[in-house]
Amino acid sequence: MFTYELVIAAALVTAPADAASPKELPSWFMPLRAALVRVGIDAQILDRREEEIFLLKAQDFPADVHMLRRRYVEFLHAPLIEECGRFPNRETALDFVHFNRAYRTDLLARMTLDPVHAEELRGAVEETDRLFQIWDQVREARCGFYFVTVRRQALMLLRQLVGNEAFYTGQLPPHVPVWRFVTVR
Repeated sequence: MFTYELVIAAALVTAPADAASPKELPSWFMPLRAALVRVGIDAQILDRREEEIFLLKAQDFPADVHMLRRRYVEFLHAPLIEECGRFPNRETALDFVHFNRAYRTDLLARMTLDPVHAEELRGAVEETDRLFQIWDQVREARCGFYFVTVRRQALMLLRQLVGNEAFYTGQLPPHVPVWRFVTVR
C-alpha cells in the first residue's frame, strides 16, 4: 500500500458525511479498498471483523464510503478504546450490574411491604437505576467481543453520564447507592 492511497482514503473518510461522492468512485474500489479498511480500523470507526463483510463490492463502494463518513463524524470526539483501561474489567462490571439489579428487586419488594417509606424507597430505586446505567456502559465498553463502534458508543455515553473529570480520572460512583445503607452497631 502506498502513501497516496492512504491520503486519498483519509480524504474520502474525513469529507463531510453529506458530501457527494465522485461518480468514478466505484472505479477506485480495487486500489483504495485496503487503504480505506486500514484508515477505518486505525480511526476506530471500523472493527477488524468488519473487513470480512464491508467494502466487498465495487457497486456498494459509494454507500460504504458514505457509512464510513457518518461513523467518522459520529465518533470524532468519542473516547478511544484505550480509555477502557481506567475502568474495572468486564467481569467486575458485570458483577456490579447483577448486584445492582438484585438490590433494585429488593427495593421494589420492600416498597410493597413498607408503604410508609414508599417515597424514600422510590428515590433509592431511581438512584439505583442511574448507577445501573453507568455500570452497564462500563460493562459494554469493556466487552472485547463487541465491535469497536459499540464499545466507543458506550464510552461516549459513560463520559456523558459521569462527566469529564470522573471519566478521565476513572473515579466512578459505586454500583448501588451505598449512602442509603444503614449501619447497625
